[in-house]
Amino acid sequence: MINPVAPAEGIPLLSVIVPCYNEEQVIGETIRRLGAFCTELESFDVELIFVDDGSRDRTRDLLMQFAAADPRIKLICFARNFGHQIAVTAGIDSANGDAVVLIDADLQDPPEVIRQMIAKWQEGYDVVYGTRTERPGESVFKLAAARGFYRLLDRLSDVPIPLDTGDFRLMGRNVVDALRAMPERDRFVRGMVSWVGFRQVALPYRRAERFAGESKYPLRKMLRFATDGILSFSTKPLQLSIGLGIFSAFLALLGMLYAVLIRLFTDNWVEGWAAIMVAVLFIGGIQLISIGVVGEYVGRIYGEIKKRPLYIVSKYYGFDKSPPFMTRSPVVRLEPAKKGDGR
Repeated sequence: MINPVAPAEGIPLLSVIVPCYNEEQVIGETIRRLGAFCTELESFDVELIFVDDGSRDRTRDLLMQFAAADPRIKLICFARNFGHQIAVTAGIDSANGDAVVLIDADLQDPPEVIRQMIAKWQEGYDVVYGTRTERPGESVFKLAAARGFYRLLDRLSDVPIPLDTGDFRLMGRNVVDALRAMPERDRFVRGMVSWVGFRQVALPYRRAERFAGESKYPLRKMLRFATDGILSFSTKPLQLSIGLGIFSAFLALLGMLYAVLIRLFTDNWVEGWAAIMVAVLFIGGIQLISIGVVGEYVGRIYGEIKKRPLYIVSKYYGFDKSPPFMTRSPVVRLEPAKKGDGR
């Protein structure tokens, strides 16, 4: 538990954003570890912003109990599950800190590393992002998939995105304000942070095993996340579709030339039902892939032009005043934390 300390004037504020989804098994330990870190951090005031992303277990109830005991713990409750990147966005929208840290609730990213990030920020860097040197406890498939994804994204992206990094990072106020000005729906936060620029530096660290519970990123979500990352920061898939079309047209031209030459200079005809079927299926497959790629981009355009809010908040809890960007959510109930209020 964090010991409440009245904020002091002139001391910089550190906002720590923790997205949560079904984390009842780990949330108590997460708050204990963050509390120990905050106790040792003497030169900053700290606000801990937890974003409950529509949890179906007791995560929200536990968070409200902790928030009732400490005014520095603030809670954003989504009306339903909107996804990890949207939860991170809601935390960024609500943060008032001079520096803002993103960290997951599963304790794979050690809170103690934040102190090193602060030191880099104080040296003048605007973004300090964690680079994973080790990832114990993860399967060979997941490690290989993650490694391949980051390298593929680096090749395809129009903006250089650091390899082997997650959302665990510290950002200065200028970077946070820049992210708030980006309203896109299909969000890939680590790519957006790279896009805004400023002075950025890597901080290598050893990632820990998950403290408890299960990963919230099964294969289906991993693939969707990878798709968001690639399509949000590159038009090269469209260029690849054009390349495949040119390649198939070139093969078709060679086939036609071959058929004409055989007919003119020999007594044979081009035969082979199987060869014709292979050619038709090959060209048809390329066409369907290309249409699918174009469809993904068109679907994203359709989502953007509807201009729906990024998320719906059922309750802001523990905030003394309205969060800066609470207008992103049209349904809001602002409740200050009250000692002993564990509803």
